[in-house]
Amino acid sequence: SLASTAITCFTRGLDLRKGTEDVLCPANCPLWQFYVFGDGVYASLSSVCGAAIHSGVITSAGGAVRVQTLPGQETYPAVNANGIQSQVLSRWASSFSVTAGAKSTALEAVGRSVSTARPSTGKRPKKTLDKKAGNKDCKADIAFLIDGSYNIGQRRFNLQKNFVGKVAVMLGIGTEGPHVGVVQASEHPKIEFYLKNFTTAKEVLFAIKELGFRGGNSNTGKALKYTAQKFFSLENGARKGIPKIIVVFLDGWPSDDLEEAGIVAREFGVNVFIVSVAKPTTEELGMVQDIGFVDKAVCRNNGFFSYQMPTWFGTTKYVKPLVQKLCSHEQMLCSKTCYNSVNIGFLIDGSSSVGESNFRLMLEFVSNVAKAFEISDIGSKVAAVQFTYNQRTEFGFADHVTKEKVLSAIRNIRYMSGGTATGDAISFTTRNVFGPVRDGPNKNFLVVLTDGQSYDDVRGPAAAAQKAGITVFSVGVAWAPLDDLKDMASEPRESHTFFTREFTGLEQMVPDIIRGICKDFLDSKQ
Repeated sequence: SLASTAITCFTRGLDLRKGTEDVLCPANCPLWQFYVFGDGVYASLSSVCGAAIHSGVITSAGGAVRVQTLPGQETYPAVNANGIQSQVLSRWASSFSVTAGAKSTALEAVGRSVSTARPSTGKRPKKTLDKKAGNKDCKADIAFLIDGSYNIGQRRFNLQKNFVGKVAVMLGIGTEGPHVGVVQASEHPKIEFYLKNFTTAKEVLFAIKELGFRGGNSNTGKALKYTAQKFFSLENGARKGIPKIIVVFLDGWPSDDLEEAGIVAREFGVNVFIVSVAKPTTEELGMVQDIGFVDKAVCRNNGFFSYQMPTWFGTTKYVKPLVQKLCSHEQMLCSKTCYNSVNIGFLIDGSSSVGESNFRLMLEFVSNVAKAFEISDIGSKVAAVQFTYNQRTEFGFADHVTKEKVLSAIRNIRYMSGGTATGDAISFTTRNVFGPVRDGPNKNFLVVLTDGQSYDDVRGPAAAAQKAGITVFSVGVAWAPLDDLKDMASEPRESHTFFTREFTGLEQMVPDIIRGICKDFLDSKQ
């Protein structure tokens, strides 16, 4: 049988070396993280597995794909297919197409390991190894925020514990699977146990059985805010790059307001689900201060994050659908990723040595980097400054909050022509462009594009920018001296410094800059 290379969700066409290559895509890649450009024929910048799902060769269950390298195209269209929105790209150096690959020995091995990672139904003896790892297909750090108020009462509190226990078992908790903790909401919130305390379903079940009923008002808003702020720290066991989820169980309705807590949770990148049980009846509505409490607290008001059970009795049939929701990491729209949580400022050299047509190539590079990010009022933001001896803010972070507007603003930048004072330009950008967002939730990046020697010192201004929390990438073309580029770049300098002889070489650097930003984002984030 044919040997196939197992690849990741993020492997792109240009990462493969052969003209024709058989690869294996993993299962359950998060659809929202795919970057796919084109339709049928894909730019080599595209994710291979993303393109394969987009074209219908495989489903999100993964599988064997044959990748064929093709020449570059003038344009790649944007088409929505099979849950993936591909993006437009103009002129790329190479392309690829995907067809169904040969079934291979590697695939059978993958198929086997995936099925054993499913939660146990108790039908056949499991290998201890898999049991410890848990369900690797379910990536989640979950806080169950249980209702411990007088509203629910002791009897139903015990039924709630039963239900949460069943959900915990079915999730497939393990070292590489989901991790869970419990917070009890009553008058004051109490963290009963953290993510790091237990890594097996058995221990978690025992801990849930031991929980005592606290009683008091159901101050769910207070508990939700407290959990979003305190529960998911690295020292308490939260894992980098894994979706953070709070499942709020609510009997009836809350005694306090959920709106502010919902906002705080979203700011912290936490996905809030509400499981409402025995929701208020018509005669109780007069006692409920805000009928729309569910919509105010959930991550997105799209139906996915709210879940209803009529009563605490006979809830077994509700376990599996809830577990399926909690394990669909591609639906966790509130998670912070590098694509939706960065500010990227571009500092563009407009000196006379660049020339009009090369200046256009620089703008195309800026567009192609910006294009990869989810730009919105609550997402990533982009700003641009052009410099010669003087500086001109083309647009700031707050000026354009959609990708279309940002891309059209980049296209409309007019070439200045003049000298090169890169140091002054960095100081100007740190102060005027990054100053207003310094205390914001997004991580700050500056990409400096220059084609020559600066007339002033770049080291001081770059150090000040880095001290202000800005990660600097330097991209040099033509006559830009390597010493200047290294002096501007953040540590480690090798991975933040880029150089190309020709302006046409900028295009090839786009994926590396995007990947660099994402790596720094992950390394810095809890």
